Amino acid sequence: MTQGPYIDAGSELDPVHPVELPQPARATGLSTAEVAERVARGEVNDVPVRSSRSTADIVRGNVFTRFNAIIGVLWVIMLFVAPVQDSLFGYVIIANTGIGIIQEHRAKKTLDGLAVIGEAKPTVRRDGTAGEVSTSDLVLGDLIELGPGDKVVVDGETVEADGLEIDESLLTGEADPVHKKPGDPMMSGSFVVAGGGAFTATRVGREAYAAQLADEASRFTLVHSELRSGISTILKYVTWMMVPTAAGLIISQLVHERHDLKDSIARTVGGITPMIPEGLVLLTSIAFAIGVIRLGRKQCLVQELPAIEGLARVDVVCLDKTGTLTEGGMNVTGLRMLGGADEAYVRQVLGAFGASDPRPNASLQAIVDAYPDTSGWRCTRALPFSSARKYSGAAFGEGDGESSAWLLGAPDVLLPEGDPALQEVGRLNEEGLRVLLLAQAAGSLDDGEAHAEEDGGGDLRKVVAGAQPTALVVLEQRLRPEAADTLAYFADQDVAAKVISGDNAVSVGAVAAKLGLAGAADTIDARQLPTDQEEMADSLDSHSVFGRVSPQQKRDMVAALQSRGHTVAMTGDGVNDVLALKDADIGVSMGSGSEATRAVAQIVLLNNSFATLPSVVAEGRRVIGNVTRVATLFLVKTVYSVLLAILVSCFQIQYPFLPRHLTMLSTLTIGIPAFFLALAPNKERAKPHFVRRVLRYSVPCGIIAAVATFVAYMIARHYYVGAGSLDAETSVATLTLFLVSMWVLAIIARPYTWWRVCLVLAMAGAFLLVMVVPALQHFFALKLVGAAMPWTGVGIAVVASAGIEVVWRWVDRHHPGR
Repeated sequence: MTQGPYIDAGSELDPVHPVELPQPARATGLSTAEVAERVARGEVNDVPVRSSRSTADIVRGNVFTRFNAIIGVLWVIMLFVAPVQDSLFGYVIIANTGIGIIQEHRAKKTLDGLAVIGEAKPTVRRDGTAGEVSTSDLVLGDLIELGPGDKVVVDGETVEADGLEIDESLLTGEADPVHKKPGDPMMSGSFVVAGGGAFTATRVGREAYAAQLADEASRFTLVHSELRSGISTILKYVTWMMVPTAAGLIISQLVHERHDLKDSIARTVGGITPMIPEGLVLLTSIAFAIGVIRLGRKQCLVQELPAIEGLARVDVVCLDKTGTLTEGGMNVTGLRMLGGADEAYVRQVLGAFGASDPRPNASLQAIVDAYPDTSGWRCTRALPFSSARKYSGAAFGEGDGESSAWLLGAPDVLLPEGDPALQEVGRLNEEGLRVLLLAQAAGSLDDGEAHAEEDGGGDLRKVVAGAQPTALVVLEQRLRPEAADTLAYFADQDVAAKVISGDNAVSVGAVAAKLGLAGAADTIDARQLPTDQEEMADSLDSHSVFGRVSPQQKRDMVAALQSRGHTVAMTGDGVNDVLALKDADIGVSMGSGSEATRAVAQIVLLNNSFATLPSVVAEGRRVIGNVTRVATLFLVKTVYSVLLAILVSCFQIQYPFLPRHLTMLSTLTIGIPAFFLALAPNKERAKPHFVRRVLRYSVPCGIIAAVATFVAYMIARHYYVGAGSLDAETSVATLTLFLVSMWVLAIIARPYTWWRVCLVLAMAGAFLLVMVVPALQHFFALKLVGAAMPWTGVGIAVVASAGIEVVWRWVDRHHPGR
């Protein structure tokens, strides 16, 4: 570790220790010269922030695969022993791998561009002036300012603290916020939940506490999803089947048949190659990559690729009201005086209150806009707003020498139960309005904060006790115009929407009712929810709207839903949403949300549009549904290839196909159709048990296809004699296998649309072209001889197709959605 006057000598991942820094750096920050000096010394925050795999990783991941290695060896062999048409499978793999690299590189560029747009920039004080800089431009000793929702990006020591409360739960697991004072350590990866302040960077770059975690969390990933792990499982099964089957095929072709060596090798390779579902992984990667590109065009940053898949599996979406269903801004629509208070004086108080907070939240900003500060009062103490206590406070030295302390927050928290003012609050809440209570504190804010620290940061009871209600501030929230349509979409797709908000329950219910959410009339005050997880899960299953939810309760509610087997998505933009976002299966943050929420969310809506969520759900469903379709196609080919090889080995006969035949069959019945089907629209809800569902269809269909092809081949072997008989037999077997495979394709292509019908007909037309054009007949060594055997092959294919249809329908009827 580099040593210097600002570096702690502790281990790299130990919490930072206080480091003594020159006093000028604490007050005004570094000078431009000092910044340049530290840059020259390499004392910069050089942690690489990546949102995607590097180009080298993309190339490596697409080229150096187990199956590409097998196919590569077989391809080289075929180049030496057979005509070029028997080596076509190698060129196809090169083309497919190239397409995969190009598509994933396009996705990388999209992600990297969006990551730059969505990158949060900390506020740094240099030369006494505060300004935003990129995280990578921070240097050792920088003085970094903090406000609610800001993430601590490097380790440091607290220099200024104004009611500063830091949540370190993402690092330590401790849910209670930590009150920070000058001299206290600051750990990267934590975030501000209340108050403000500044700290000096004492560790930057890879030496920071959470640097490694942050690097990993922001990295584009292609793993840890049911879809990809399922495909890996399938490929493992295929590998186990391939080894003994290929060995048996080699023995039968090279030892027992004793035909021409080159022809035997070609037919052996022709039997091994189709066992490999080489395009399955490729098409999955392409489907994901194109999903990223499509969502990127809608200003949706997918920070973890499996999030596309995960959101498609979601059956419960938890929505925060403020910033999600409503727009961030608010308007003050009126004041209601209480206890004969003087309105002019109240306006002065509100103006001073707004000026007391350098970083007002949306509610306080509306008050600032409505009541600009003209009093000239001096703020002597400020108690920042906290989601846990649901109010803020400020003490003033008034112009006439008097002093006063005020509280502004939730009426049902500040007022005792049964207070007459709560009736007026309830009536306003029923209209969907948000109401804040301005109350004059009976005691000192300092005494209350001391009590809170002793009580672990709990509710400031001494401040609330005896507070004199003075006025109700009525705020109107602006509904997002797209929110109603988005909620209707979720209802139509059988995704349960749960509105979970820290606001008054009646007000939240009124907003949800305006948006047409079912169950909005039966709103629950979360303070009445049971703490037992099972009982809480019962309430969540039977209700849709919850108010007065604390940050910890949001987290508990997510856990309760997950305990019932639900896949939960959580949306939010505020600091109070961070813990729930982190614990949910899928966390969705608004781009305008706090830095902390963007850091833990898997999906960031950079355009702040709730209406983008249906696009993400639809994209996930498209990927999962289509990959399941094409996986079935590929696995049918693997099954019939393995079974054909086993039958040929057992009967000790010549393998019917050359590589060119199966390359053509794979291209027409799998390769080209799968590419289009993998990118097609698909609104089917994602179903679990990917491997089980794919094998349940592909294994019986592959067995039927193999048996039908082998029967046609054996009949043809007894029918044709003399020179050229092997080519005639192969042609009949190819015709039979093509027709059966086309029926599988026709089933996979359902439900039919005009382009799906055209796709199937185009593949049939291409095969017909091969069978009737002399040049293509010669190239692919295919020529139907006579009429009896070709029609026999057609008849066998029809019977086999009928069997496949029966099996398919039986599986659908007896195992729906499983």
